[in-house]
Amino acid sequence: MERVLRVLEYQKMKEQIREHISSSLGLKQLQQLTPSVELDEVENWQKDTAEGVKVLRLKGQVPLGGIFDVTAHAKRAKIGGMLSASELNEVASTIYGSRRLKKFIMTMVDEEEISLPKLYEYVQQIFTLTDTEKAIKQCIDDHGQVLDTASPALRTIRQQVKSYESAIRSKLENTIRSSNTQKMLSDAIITIRNERFVIPVKQEYRSAFGGIVHDQSASGATLFIEPQAVVTINNQLREAKGKEEREVERILIELTNRVAEIADELIVNVTILGKIDFIFAKARYAKQIRATEPLLNDRGFMNLKKARHPLLSDHEVVPIDVELGDQFRSLIITGPNTGGKTVTLKTVGLLTLMAQSGLHIPVEEESELAVFKKVFADIGDEQSIEQSLSTFSSHMTNIVDILSKVDFQSLVLFDELGAGTDPTEGAALAIAILDDVYKRGACTVATTHYSELKGYAYNREGVMNASVEFNVETLRPTYRLLIGVPGRSNAFAISKRLGLDEQIIERAKEQIDSETNQIESMIASLETSQKSAESEWNEAEVIRHEAEQLRKELKEELKSFEKQKERLLKEAEEKAEKAVQQAKEEAEIIIEELRELQKQGHSVKEHQIIDAKKHLELAAPQLTEKQKKSEKGCSKG
Repeated sequence: MERVLRVLEYQKMKEQIREHISSSLGLKQLQQLTPSVELDEVENWQKDTAEGVKVLRLKGQVPLGGIFDVTAHAKRAKIGGMLSASELNEVASTIYGSRRLKKFIMTMVDEEEISLPKLYEYVQQIFTLTDTEKAIKQCIDDHGQVLDTASPALRTIRQQVKSYESAIRSKLENTIRSSNTQKMLSDAIITIRNERFVIPVKQEYRSAFGGIVHDQSASGATLFIEPQAVVTINNQLREAKGKEEREVERILIELTNRVAEIADELIVNVTILGKIDFIFAKARYAKQIRATEPLLNDRGFMNLKKARHPLLSDHEVVPIDVELGDQFRSLIITGPNTGGKTVTLKTVGLLTLMAQSGLHIPVEEESELAVFKKVFADIGDEQSIEQSLSTFSSHMTNIVDILSKVDFQSLVLFDELGAGTDPTEGAALAIAILDDVYKRGACTVATTHYSELKGYAYNREGVMNASVEFNVETLRPTYRLLIGVPGRSNAFAISKRLGLDEQIIERAKEQIDSETNQIESMIASLETSQKSAESEWNEAEVIRHEAEQLRKELKEELKSFEKQKERLLKEAEEKAEKAVQQAKEEAEIIIEELRELQKQGHSVKEHQIIDAKKHLELAAPQLTEKQKKSEKGCSKG
């Protein structure tokens, strides 16, 4: 696998990710990264990256600053070693950083209701450890210095130190300003030697000056002397500084003991932080290369849409479409050199390794890749000088090794298969090798310039031809991969374009047998047919999209019309019903009056009153079927 990672430039890709790492913790994760061969593990890694991408899309950035790999600090504290002030500061900073990151993710999930199941699970494992963080911050400043306020004793000692230093400087200032001593000094300054305050005295005044000599200049012309007047105070200062060191050490030991108590929790935090830092490095890299999450399978099927090689810049790379493992398991890319065949091969190989490493890949949405148990590659001229092997021998040695390990769960990449030897024998060997790999069920992508392999793909089930398009007008490859069309020689067309005499070209054509000419004509026809089919397909797609859009619009308009019709009917019926209701109420009053008249002996017949009522009921508006169903549903609800 190491050789495959090297030839497919996996390490160069990792160097690009390194730019997005925030801490040494994430860097350690990156250094350990290798492709997995287990589908479940790869899917989990891809979900991690997808959540990182989601967070960056919604928030723009993640609080990952101020975290350090304090694993060694925690372990040393646990076995009784003393941590320095700067190491304790790193511990406190890491505790704060982990607490801030945990709050950031949990707020997104709990309060903003953003689905991040993997990241949420990780941060839930982080211990807050606030007490230890506060204890350290109360004693040590941001520059890793123990504060005066760390203990009352330290404050008192440091006040003494300042007092002694002030007294010494005062005495020495008086000395160097004295007119009697100024002529004896090399310079009127106060300096320090052996942690004692001294002044520079000329060599010739040594005996006249007195005091203790602590050092001399390189030339010996100047002696650094501690005057007798400050010896006692310097001794007191030295003693006070000794007390300060012992008190600082006591404070550091006390804080180290607190770290020792939470050492295991701290190591857990560091592990989680490293994992999360790496997740967001992958996410930032995905954004940089405009990558998407691939679909995954373990059936050996790949379908790459507009795939780009991540190490090539945008103006260099041409997206390619590659399909393999369904209708055909071997793809034979033929055509002249410098046409982009090797780039295609490396793109397929590197994107496979990236996907199996949990990285998003530079392809369009819905692209799919297989998780292979083994990936093999024989790419480029890896001639071994030490073994004095020829190019052919070097490639064949590698191919022999591949054939001894390949199986149905393998992806095999061959570059210029059979090259470096007699063309007839080389082509025959290439066909035999491809047949052997195919019989074992492996997926294969092979490049070759042998014309014999063009026919091979037509005569074998499960094998497909492909080529990289070449523009004869510009004399440059377009780097566009054409599946189903073998590469053809453009030597005559290029020569004609460059001005070679027509008669020479015609005589050259006569040297080629009719079968080869027929094949070349067939390939040219295939290219034309494919371009025409692609053009017609694109036009059909445009028309289909327009028709689909029109269908949707008409459907929406019809739906809107039906709603409006129902609304107007309902309004009309409600209005009519209201009018009838009002008439009913008025009629009821009249009927009551008629009954009263009847009681008073006036001639009003009963059946006339009943008929009047019946006519009123029949005058009420009838609901439509839809409204009846709607009202029935509402009454049930």
